[in-house]
Amino acid sequence: MKLGTLFTIIGGVITILGIIFHFQGQSVIGPESSFMYSNPDWITYGLQILIIGIIIAMSGIVLSVVKRN
Repeated sequence: MKLGTLFTIIGGVITILGIIFHFQGQSVIGPESSFMYSNPDWITYGLQILIIGIIIAMSGIVLSVVKRN
């Protein structure tokens, strides 16, 4: 598997996890018994994880484009 594709997939997974964590912190999804549910800290953590995932995914896309040329 190419490095750019691997980064894009990993970044996508991390982005999805960041979205889930963010919504759990906002009490939108997840079980009420979760330690993340309705926890303001996890709203911030989810956004940070989301941003990191987007950066990794974009790095993978850039690597794929650069390798083609």
